[in-house]
Parts: sequence; structure tokens; C-alpha cells
Amino acid sequence: MSRDLAREMYRAWRNQIRKTRTREVDESRTRVDDPLALSSILDEIVVKRDWKQGIAEGTLFTEWESVVGNEIAIHSTPLSLVDGVLTIQTTSTAWATQLNTMKSALLKTITTSAPGALVDSLVILGPHAPSWKKGIRTIKGARGPRDTYN
Repeated sequence: MSRDLAREMYRAWRNQIRKTRTREVDESRTRVDDPLALSSILDEIVVKRDWKQGIAEGTLFTEWESVVGNEIAIHSTPLSLVDGVLTIQTTSTAWATQLNTMKSALLKTITTSAPGALVDSLVILGPHAPSWKKGIRTIKGARGPRDTYN
């Protein structure tokens, strides 16, 4: 008779879950059926899994307007936060220049308004320029429409 490895693995996994469920009973509760506050459970999960920094960084992106103010938020969008470098894209080059001049004040505002998010420096980008490399009749390495004007 051949062995069915998939069934054996499933049974082992199922038995392991049953064993771990019986061990994880909280002794501070008088009865297992007693409900716990959802906020306390979420706080405990955040602390156990060390999610505090990730939640702070996510809050920076979702609450961008309240962090930097309405006027700056209308003309800028945070793109990424990698290794302490926050990349911000602006709607115009004028706004990119303006934010570059006030980069240190903006960084200070971000660090005080979003505690826990590790932002060490800012990279401010202007809007994306249109690309002339479109269509079926493009040539690799060509300069685009300037080639036809002599």
C-alpha cells in the first residue's frame, strides 16, 4: 500500500494546531469565554510582532495632509520610504524647488508629527516629463521628434 504524503502532512499540521491552541490560554482571564477588548488585543499584537515602526510609517502616508498641512499636501505626494529616505513627488517644478528650499523644516515637521516613523532625509522629485518614446514607429537610441527638424 502506498503512502499518501499529502494526507500525512495535513494530519500532522492539524494535530500541531490543536496542540498549540491548548497551550495559548491566557491565565489572567477567569474564564476562557470572557471577552477581551479589541484594542488591548491589537496593542498586544503590535508589541509582540514589533509593528510599531511600520504602523507609524503607514500613518505618515495615510495622514499626509495633517502631517505637512493642506497647502503642501495638495501639491505633493509621498511615494516611498526606504531606509530612512522619504521620496516625495510634487505637481510642478516650482513646488519641487520650494520644498527643496524648506527641506530641513519639512523634515523636522515630519519627525515631530509622525513619531515612530524613521525619516532621516528627503528626496523631492518634480513631475514626470512626457515621453516621446511612444508608438510603433520609434527608433531605439533616437532623440525623438527633434530628429526631424534641421
